[in-house]
Amino acid sequence: MSPARLNASATRALAWLYAPGIQRPLLAALYSVEEEISASLEPGLDHQVAHLRLEWWRAECAHTAQGRPAHPLTRALADACAGRDPALLASLAGLVEAAVWDLAAATFETRRELSGYCERWAEAIVVPLARFAAPEVDGAASRALGAALREGELLAHLVRDARAGRLRLPLDELAAARVDPARLAMPPPWPAPLAALLGARHRALRAELAAAVAALPRAAQPALRALLVWAALAGAASRRAERRLPGAHPGGDDHAVLDGWRAWRAARQAGGGRFRL
Repeated sequence: MSPARLNASATRALAWLYAPGIQRPLLAALYSVEEEISASLEPGLDHQVAHLRLEWWRAECAHTAQGRPAHPLTRALADACAGRDPALLASLAGLVEAAVWDLAAATFETRRELSGYCERWAEAIVVPLARFAAPEVDGAASRALGAALREGELLAHLVRDARAGRLRLPLDELAAARVDPARLAMPPPWPAPLAALLGARHRALRAELAAAVAALPRAAQPALRALLVWAALAGAASRRAERRLPGAHPGGDDHAVLDGWRAWRAARQAGGGRFRL
């Protein structure tokens, strides 16, 4: 199954490509379920219909966690996990919770709220994959890695999301920097205070990625190479974004010409237990 049909992100596609063969069906199914749930946020969809869709998906995620999936995508997900720990998909509904937050255009008052949002996504996508690949890996380490990966994706789409009413920076940090939240919906270049805030956040994000990778056992790196490829590409995208400040990426997946090589190198290093950020 080609990941290009499941998610437009080249970074995610490369993570799928370098995943061990036994993990690919699970990763592809997770991507697909996330994409289907996110379809409830499409512009033009009636708000009430969107809520009904999300409530249906909330119930379906619960049924899937109980081993009773009904949708073809959740059946594929359950099949990919067959014979494994039944608790793997216990937090799948985190994708619905994040979508409900986004549908409401709720803002993050503090860093803690933003981190919680990213962690719910991580518990639905990254933690199950890590547990499937290497059950000995501490859940806190894979959750921290996933949260950093998710925030990197949010930072890549600040303008697009702000125009949809979804602010991806906490209000208290914007206030401390004396930045009007409405400025996020306007095209770059960013004013100096906002550029400084974003630059600091990118540096902190890369430090969080590096710390999360360092917390993973080196012996588990070959099994975790999909996530480590993802981390390598996320770190590279963050560095590019910081270098562009006060400008910003025009939109879409921030994929560079050398990312294919970066992914290959990261997978090779992970295969030998030598990967680090």
